[in-house]
Amino acid sequence: MKVRHNVRAVLLDDDQLVFLHRRWPGCLAYHTTVGGGVEPYDPGLEAALRREVMEELGATIGPATEFLTLTEPGEKVTVVRHYFRAELLDLDLDRRGGPELDDPDTGDFAPVRVAPDASAVTALALQPPELVDYLCRHAKTWGVER
Repeated sequence: MKVRHNVRAVLLDDDQLVFLHRRWPGCLAYHTTVGGGVEPYDPGLEAALRREVMEELGATIGPATEFLTLTEPGEKVTVVRHYFRAELLDLDLDRRGGPELDDPDTGDFAPVRVAPDASAVTALALQPPELVDYLCRHAKTWGVER
C-alpha cells in the first residue's frame, strides 16, 4: 500500500482565521485549508507546509504546530493529512506560484477571512467535516466560541 502525505494549515491573522475559497470548473465552490502534497524534495512536513502556503497565498507563517492528523485509507493509496496551526506573518498574492496557478483545470482559489467562532466556521461548509468538529470542540484554544 502506498501512503501519500498532505500538509494543511489553519492560519491565524490577528483576530481572524484564514481559509481558501476554491472553485473548480464544473463543480460547486467550497472552502478548505491552505496546503497540499508533500513532495520528495521537501525536507519535512513543516517545510512542505511553508512551501504550500507561499505557493497558494504568497504568504509566510510563524512557527507551525501540528494539531490533527486524519487518515483516509484507499484501495491503492492511503492519504494522511497533517493539520497545522500557524500565524500568518505576511501575505502578498503577487508572490504566489506553483503548478496550481499555471493549470486552468485546477480552478481558482482565494483567501477568505472569518471570525474565530463556531457559527462562522460552520457557515463556510469547510472541508473536511472532521476539521470543523475539531475546531468547534477546542473552542477555547482556537478562540472559536459557540
